Amino acid sequence: MSLNTYKLTKDHDTIRVKNLAKSVNFYGTQLGLEQISNGGLGDHIVWFQLNNKVQIHLVESDENIEKNKGVHMAFNTTDLSGFMQHLKNQKIHFENWKGETETTNIRPDGVKQIYFQDPDGYWIEVNDAQL
Repeated sequence: MSLNTYKLTKDHDTIRVKNLAKSVNFYGTQLGLEQISNGGLGDHIVWFQLNNKVQIHLVESDENIEKNKGVHMAFNTTDLSGFMQHLKNQKIHFENWKGETETTNIRPDGVKQIYFQDPDGYWIEVNDAQL
């Protein structure tokens, strides 16, 4: 039996955050993600949903998590330049893979990408890939 038989798709990512209110503001207000019900899991957990129904779960915790650009969430958009302007307007620092400020890099497959960090230092990539 092939693993493709199971037709796995992405459901959610969970990250631990120090200040839930600050992270809720970042993901909800600054990035514009839709906050959804957390299924009754308590006030220390908040869920957001992307346009393709994939979710991000924020869990407030004092746990220290190692952050590394090579370990990141990745989103895509059909308007990367508009999104970059939005980040500038929100005063959110972004850079390319090399760390050059306010610019993209282009992968060998032609996809442009940028990177920025959330309030807890998690790296987020946004690219213009056509999925």
